[in-house]
Amino acid sequence: MTHQFHRPPLADCVPDLVATARGDQKASLVITNARLVSVASGEIVEGMSIGVQGARIAFVGRDASHLIGENTRVIDAAGRYVSPGFLDGHCHIESSQITATQFARAVLVKGTTGGFFDAHEISNVLGLPGLKMMLDEARTTPLAAYMQVASCVPSTGPELETSGAIIGPDEVAEAFTWGPDMIALGEVMNFPGVVYGDEKMIGEIQAALRAGRVADGHYTWPVNDWRLSAYAASGISGDHEPVTAEDVVQRVRLGMYAKMRRGSAWHDVAATIKAHTEQGIDTRRMILVTDDRSPESLVDEGHIDFVVRHAIQQGVSPVTAIQMVTINTAERFGVSRDVGLIAPGNYADIIMMDGNLADINVVMTIAAGQVVAENGRMTVELPEYIYPEEAIRSVRLSRELMPEDFVIQAPIASGEVKARVMEVRENHVDTKQRILSVPVVDGKLQVNADRDLCKMAVIERHGLNGNKALGLVTNVGFNVPAAIATTVAHDCHNLMVIGNSDELMAKAANAVAAVQGGIAMVTENGETVLPLPVAGLMSNAPYEEVAEQSRAIGEALKQAGCTMNYAFMTLSLLALIVVPELRLSDIGLILTTEEGFKKVPLFVEE
Repeated sequence: MTHQFHRPPLADCVPDLVATARGDQKASLVITNARLVSVASGEIVEGMSIGVQGARIAFVGRDASHLIGENTRVIDAAGRYVSPGFLDGHCHIESSQITATQFARAVLVKGTTGGFFDAHEISNVLGLPGLKMMLDEARTTPLAAYMQVASCVPSTGPELETSGAIIGPDEVAEAFTWGPDMIALGEVMNFPGVVYGDEKMIGEIQAALRAGRVADGHYTWPVNDWRLSAYAASGISGDHEPVTAEDVVQRVRLGMYAKMRRGSAWHDVAATIKAHTEQGIDTRRMILVTDDRSPESLVDEGHIDFVVRHAIQQGVSPVTAIQMVTINTAERFGVSRDVGLIAPGNYADIIMMDGNLADINVVMTIAAGQVVAENGRMTVELPEYIYPEEAIRSVRLSRELMPEDFVIQAPIASGEVKARVMEVRENHVDTKQRILSVPVVDGKLQVNADRDLCKMAVIERHGLNGNKALGLVTNVGFNVPAAIATTVAHDCHNLMVIGNSDELMAKAANAVAAVQGGIAMVTENGETVLPLPVAGLMSNAPYEEVAEQSRAIGEALKQAGCTMNYAFMTLSLLALIVVPELRLSDIGLILTTEEGFKKVPLFVEE
């Protein structure tokens, strides 16, 4: 369906673009007096003009006067910097708790004109239909929105966790028939499955390669042995899990693209960028990405513009940092003839920046040849996307939850027992396994606000089996009776509850179920709820409203003693069993080992 932000293929535009460059056909838009950030040559070129015909660029040069007619919109850049729009090379829209339309509104004003979006969150809830909904909605926005087929639904296998759907090689192949904007296979998190020849994972990668697409990775084992080579040999050519400079170096040396992440709560760029700033590694295969950004961090800090500023602060030159979110990203996915640089034939995805280039102060965004944002405000209205009933009624619990559902029976009647405990780490995606002594009274484990120890429950919410597993977590920080419940529990997105009071855990869980998904923070003083009715992951309310509701959840967490930076983003990963070291699924505790993932008991024998 053609809409106002249509992006026609280059082949369809060739006659008009050539005629416009000659001056025989007048441009629809001309930018003059620009300081062009040329990411292809790595330089800033003064006094440049850009001529646009429809959605694509027809001309780049000194003098565009021959392109200007009575209907041409002329924008005088007045010496401001003009750059390709920014591209996010690895991002989950759903993690921002807003729909694709609202995400576009939030990031276009910040200079993001496109991205490579892995919708594996909604895919784990609704399967291929959910992925298709995200693609269809993204196509109605000004963004150059490329989607990736979720590779890990579930993230490992049904023997370790329960997702709302299962995607395998046949589904991957089907999704690639939806169009060229289904660009790649999403992050392959079951890295042990790839390395040790799991039939499903190998089949999905083969389906992507046979469709002429690339495959993205997620590899968290050490990089100093043969296994990273085995992973790369499968055809996986990009990875966003580097957390050290050495992680980046080893990936780049194997020909992979190293994606350096600065999400709301994952602060990896400061360490990983040293591969360039201290070790001198060529940046052509280095990309800056967000992975996950909370709605309030989009408002307060920004999107890719924030990551670029951060990289510059670490010592990267501004032009190099911009290359890491434009041409490098486009080349990684094989679409640099469409996006990622200002060149004749490319889409007119252009941003204008005021002041010092290092400040990345975006004052205008042009997407597909249209001015869509100026001075931090959208200048166009985006159509509303209506989700079907099955997408907004996805929380299917068999019954209301009770306090006794959160009781953990101990193997002894009284005293203390050794138990495995997840230790949360601020600004890190991983946890640590701790073996702690936990008191037992009347055969039940005891947690309270004095010990910084919480219970955690993961309850299957897709209406499939009603599984429930219980575990323990520390370093959450609760210093009063409190509980938080959410259906944003990466990646299977079952109902996750964390707390130190069985009564409050039940109350929080039921509050989330009552609004068909979202987040509920409960203390003895009351509750704060953020409804996320779209697949239990997203709200279709304006992103500004969702940001304030998310901020309220963060404040409620702080009031209860959980003071981590963007705490909810970290807590939401505690059910993501493919990230080291210890996690909880609806099946039980899962430990990452040198051989892969295995279920382990809560209690440890003396």
